[in-house]
Amino acid sequence: MKKPNILLITSDQQHWDTLGTFNKEIKTPNLDRLTEEGTTFTRAYCPNPTCTPSRSSIITGMYPSQHGAWSLGTKLPESVHIVGQDFQEAGYRSALIGKAHFQPLKSTEAYTSLEAYPVLQDLMFWKRFQDEFYGFEHVELTRNHTNQAHVGQHYALWLEAKGCSEWRDYFAAPTGRMDSSIKHTWPIPEEFHYDAWIAERTNAMLEQYSQNEENFFLWASFFDPHPPYLVPEPWDKMYDPDALTIPGIVEGEHQHNPPHFKMTQEESPDFSAYRESGYNMHGFSSHLHTKEQMKQNVATYYGMISLMDKYIGQILDGLDRLGLAENTIVVFTSDHGHFFGQHGLKTKGAFHYEDLIKIPFIVRYPGEVPAGVTSEAMQSLVDLAPTLLSLADLPVPRAMTGIDQSSVWTGEKPMARDHILCENHHEATTIHLKTYVNERYKLTVYYNQSYGELFDLQEDPQEICNLWHVPEYSALKAELMQQFIWAQLGIEPMWMPRISNA
Repeated sequence: MKKPNILLITSDQQHWDTLGTFNKEIKTPNLDRLTEEGTTFTRAYCPNPTCTPSRSSIITGMYPSQHGAWSLGTKLPESVHIVGQDFQEAGYRSALIGKAHFQPLKSTEAYTSLEAYPVLQDLMFWKRFQDEFYGFEHVELTRNHTNQAHVGQHYALWLEAKGCSEWRDYFAAPTGRMDSSIKHTWPIPEEFHYDAWIAERTNAMLEQYSQNEENFFLWASFFDPHPPYLVPEPWDKMYDPDALTIPGIVEGEHQHNPPHFKMTQEESPDFSAYRESGYNMHGFSSHLHTKEQMKQNVATYYGMISLMDKYIGQILDGLDRLGLAENTIVVFTSDHGHFFGQHGLKTKGAFHYEDLIKIPFIVRYPGEVPAGVTSEAMQSLVDLAPTLLSLADLPVPRAMTGIDQSSVWTGEKPMARDHILCENHHEATTIHLKTYVNERYKLTVYYNQSYGELFDLQEDPQEICNLWHVPEYSALKAELMQQFIWAQLGIEPMWMPRISNA
């Protein structure tokens, strides 16, 4: 039997409820097509609500505290086992097109980074680059979100090859010349948008693999809808801000939350006590905003998703055109979620609400994964690597601590896991938290702190009432704490097999 191909498509910082099938305020016809042709998992989670840790978990099948890239600004060690190695050893070709973010923007003598300045923007270096990168024998990379100054690598080379010699006009200083005060409408023509680049180059790789009759593990890694909120015409006007539902804060909801929640609702909060290392932390700033500002942000955010959906459609069409769709496992997901007004928040951080740690998650595999099905079976991004290996009938390395979900994806079993773990480690003692989620409850504990969070997701799905300090819930909290400890013990890697009694 021929082994299946793997096509992983990811977005960046996409809220779980931004698929047209389930949210009638947004249009995503191509992702909707995936939901009709595959199974949508409505309880899928990231292992860390930031980019580097979560993306590293996708390719290692390990939690951030295990693979080493535990925070933004850390580096995924090259010594860690990567799932792409397993696929290559089995004869698969492997490629990554788009965003990697396995390494930081800064390089040191001890911890070098190819995603750092100045090599990030050394176009001659990337034109000659032929090395393997984290298990991918072929990569085409860039590091941007809309007009950020990090632009470079293969995307910049593609822009020049397309005749866009003045591409710096569309990116902010110091690399580019775009006025950074421009909001919502990105002047870049759609034909030069990185979505078009990712779709074109992904389809080129599919064409190559098809011609050579090669199995592939291919990751199309999109950058949107991660802010800044910018999208080219006509997508910038696709949604009427006044017609959208805008989430907001419930008065007093942070009164019983850990102190950093309430501080986000101050004009000029002092988070200096949380910066032991001297590096800032995402989300530790004022989140105050007006409803009018957020309405426009959401309209643009939705436009970014709809534009991305168009180019995801081109990739799906490419599979069909090449006759590859029937034997290709397609997974669509995101690295983590997003806030756009929920709980008064507007950016990711140490706030483990469902909005941030849940993700969209769709699997299509014709004839194997049921079509048009919605499942509440819990999924985690750490499960992707072992599950994909299992579906390809390849051995799962013992160091992988994710769970094989293959029998759940194919509908043979209702569930493979009964809980989720999500980590978030910034500073040594001030912000180090872990969240345990089971079928009904969510528990978040903080290292060396007496405060925490306990939510009843069944009775309080919006997570407004923190039950951590409510006396009537003390017994439940103790029970969940024990379950959390068991879950932590359960992810200890047993990578060395026992071969003798002594």
